[in-house]
Amino acid sequence: CATLAVVAATDWAQEVPSGQLLTLEEVLIDTVGAETWLRFRFLAPQIAREGGDVSWADAEADFTHLCETTARPYLAEHDLEPDVIVITLMDRAVAFGQAAPAATQFIEAFRIHNNACIWEAF
Repeated sequence: CATLAVVAATDWAQEVPSGQLLTLEEVLIDTVGAETWLRFRFLAPQIAREGGDVSWADAEADFTHLCETTARPYLAEHDLEPDVIVITLMDRAVAFGQAAPAATQFIEAFRIHNNACIWEAF
């Protein structure tokens, strides 16, 4: 069973390599088994299936960019050392863990190794 804690997400908006402007919706601390996962959840309206113009391939570089420019500094600022960092792009606000069949979400995971974000295949 996962335990969630919300960590304060300051007002944050950033343009990413795909050209879309993202807004940080929330940061969650999630316990998965024996690991601590830190989840960064971003609103990315341009990934919507209907009316969106950013595909998975277009957004792929955004994940590493967000891990390096948002997650790593956040870890340092809040003195956190998670086992896994999860970056979620969602076209609309979706409550964590809730089904939302109409929503589009892209999700990638990373581990920090030698002070760099390393993609973690699911």
